[in-house]
Amino acid sequence: MQQHGPWKILQQRPIHADPWVTLRQDDVIRPDGDPGTYTVVHVAPGVCVLAMDDERNVYLTEEFHYGVGRDTLEGVSGGSEAGEDTQQTAARELQEEIGIVAERYTKLGTVDPLTSCLVSPTDLYLAEGLRFVEPSPEGTEVIRRVKVSLAEAVEKVMSSEITHGPSCVLILKTHLHLMSRYDLNQPLASG
Repeated sequence: MQQHGPWKILQQRPIHADPWVTLRQDDVIRPDGDPGTYTVVHVAPGVCVLAMDDERNVYLTEEFHYGVGRDTLEGVSGGSEAGEDTQQTAARELQEEIGIVAERYTKLGTVDPLTSCLVSPTDLYLAEGLRFVEPSPEGTEVIRRVKVSLAEAVEKVMSSEITHGPSCVLILKTHLHLMSRYDLNQPLASG
């Protein structure tokens, strides 16, 4: 038996594994003392990247996402490959998905997209000093690059037009990062 916070794990069973996702079911003793099960999903660690040009325009992806069954607007996201640090992942994904190469990357933190049953740490990067090249998406990706002002992106987060958790956090952190960088006392205005 293994103590796991207020839970006790009696046994762990792998349910599924592929290159991106593993699924495990634990037989547990719950905090209330009753027996139960708990399922945990592990997704490869990854990144979410927001590319921003000198005029404070940001470049997002618009893509159909199978899980939610609709097109979503979000930052560039992807999983790290074996032996790759997350800044390398950020640079690779930015070029592959929307054809952008950046001179500078600023790490703005890490988020856990869903803490109750998902393990998928996501590092957040702001990419600046942009150069545009040909994208090279994977065969499963049909991506449109979308350019909006940072202020518009913040509005899209606040109106729930952008719902991808890491993208929402990254856009808002970028806004606050710029406010502190330039000692701005007011939120960015649209237009």
